[in-house]
Amino acid sequence: MRESFVDTTTTLLAENPRTALVLADISAEAFAPAQRRHPDRVLNLGIREQLMLGVAGGLALTGLRPIVHSYAPFLVERAYEQIKLDLDHQAVSAVLVSVGASYDRAAAGRTHLSPADVSLLDTLAGWTVHVPGHPAEVPGLLRATVAADGPAYLRLSTLRNERPHVGDGSLVVVRDAGAGAPLLVAVGPTLDAALAAVAELPVTVAYTHRPRPFDIAGLRALAGTEVILVEPYLAGTSTRVVAAALADRPHRLLALGIGREELRRYGSAEDHTRWHGLDAAGLRRSVTDFLSPALV
Repeated sequence: MRESFVDTTTTLLAENPRTALVLADISAEAFAPAQRRHPDRVLNLGIREQLMLGVAGGLALTGLRPIVHSYAPFLVERAYEQIKLDLDHQAVSAVLVSVGASYDRAAAGRTHLSPADVSLLDTLAGWTVHVPGHPAEVPGLLRATVAADGPAYLRLSTLRNERPHVGDGSLVVVRDAGAGAPLLVAVGPTLDAALAAVAELPVTVAYTHRPRPFDIAGLRALAGTEVILVEPYLAGTSTRVVAAALADRPHRLLALGIGREELRRYGSAEDHTRWHGLDAAGLRRSVTDFLSPALV
């Protein structure tokens, strides 16, 4: 996904003089050719993430469309105040593009883990959040968010599904178990594990790479009594959205994702997926426990 982002952004910088890129050392080498060609619109500020967002706000005030890029904890958590003030409060916007996701660089320790980034941005109004599940989804999403005018966050990961699902982010039914079946909504790279987890269960599976704005109409059309939400960031991040969308009908909701308790382990991204119960076996246990009364 990161390579796809670099290639697409480099092309956008050449195609559209309104596009700018602001870095804080991360991926600077990959963007060095673009910086040589567009020194006025590709700015590397060094390890100064708060300044990076402040500069993006200034560029947006001049009419440019800045793309701001770093690891998720540096881009969203460390610079949250500047996102809130230099972008949101000034009524300007940028496209934030992160790498690292929740725990892709787990071997680097707690400083590089950011399971709460989407939840944190969710405290601000009007943000579009994309969580692609495959590298082939990245170019179209990036082009669409840069062409738009609103604030957007594109969350890239080393984890991926086997195949892409290109679309506008509306819920796409990947497995149809029929009317009234429990609905599992998988966000981004959680889809393949979710499909494997419910392979022999009467569960409909729908996919989205756009948790914000959530596809409320699609959810209401698909949801029965049981809804399962699988997100690759903090568990429960989209609970309020789903609960509000279904407030007028009886339902049960299971929200799966990254746990709040710090694991204090290193390991690989795949290790953390397993430890948080987001692999196929872990999801299977959670789903069957949740659905056991309905499956009897």
